[in-house]
Amino acid sequence: MSTVITKPKIQIEKKLLAELKTLVKEERQVLIHCLFDAMNSDDCLIRIWPTTFLYATGSAHRSELVYADNITMFPTWTLVPGASVYSFSLLFTGLPSDCSVFDFVEEIPENGGFKVNGIKRNNSDVYFIKV
Repeated sequence: MSTVITKPKIQIEKKLLAELKTLVKEERQVLIHCLFDAMNSDDCLIRIWPTTFLYATGSAHRSELVYADNITMFPTWTLVPGASVYSFSLLFTGLPSDCSVFDFVEEIPENGGFKVNGIKRNNSDVYFIKV
């Protein structure tokens, strides 16, 4: 005769449970919507390098670029028509919970990398910046 157990009793060793709790990490991501102003210029080319990061001010933490939308990754270029404003979005790994200000930095071996310092953190971790 079989018995249906509707609410089984589960016992987990206390040491193992404590270890598992230290491995739990909430996944947060940061979304940056960028506006590139080409209103006063001719057609131009832009791209984003994978060496684009968010740096938490006062910390060694660096959030990495996970995904880019509506902009090409190095080495491919995106054409931006002159007399326009072009938008693209970047998704980064999460910032530390105690971070209140961060910098957006594209680290590249040439002039012209995107950089915005002193971005104030908000509760949604969604930002709009001009680059």
